Amino acid sequence: MTDDDLAAAAAGPLDTARFRQVLGHFCTGVTIIAALDAEGMPTGFTAQSFTSLSLDPPLVSFSPSTTSSTWPKIEAAGHFCVSILAEDQEVLCRTFAESGIDKFKGVGWWPAPATGSPVMLDALAWVDCRITEVHPAGDHLIVVGQVLSLKLQREGKPLLFYRGGFGRFEA
Repeated sequence: MTDDDLAAAAAGPLDTARFRQVLGHFCTGVTIIAALDAEGMPTGFTAQSFTSLSLDPPLVSFSPSTTSSTWPKIEAAGHFCVSILAEDQEVLCRTFAESGIDKFKGVGWWPAPATGSPVMLDALAWVDCRITEVHPAGDHLIVVGQVLSLKLQREGKPLLFYRGGFGRFEA
């Protein structure tokens, strides 16, 4: 540990810009979390916080912001489907990251078999889930979902988020 590291550790509360800078060096995959709302209309948002959680039972998790206007609709549905985006789906990712627009306008999707939640056309894979737990965690929530069905939809490379931008995977 350098003297600068020790000084930073002793400095007290973390600066949010520094927090983003450091954690931005962790690459994440990009997904769309979606469900049908109370009126049967598709709703969803882009999420980078999706992760596998448990094999037995099969569980996944993601973390929506507490200020999300879409999350309460998905929570009320009680289920969701995760579409894992391919490297050629950046435009779709950006669309679902916006607020106050019809995100599904002109977007191809079909209902997942267990819940009817939207599966994005041409996503690499999808994971259809029932919400089992929601935990508060700072300015986000930790949502746990039990996997009901899942499928690899096509071969391809994932869309990745790294240091504030989108990238591609090269082995």
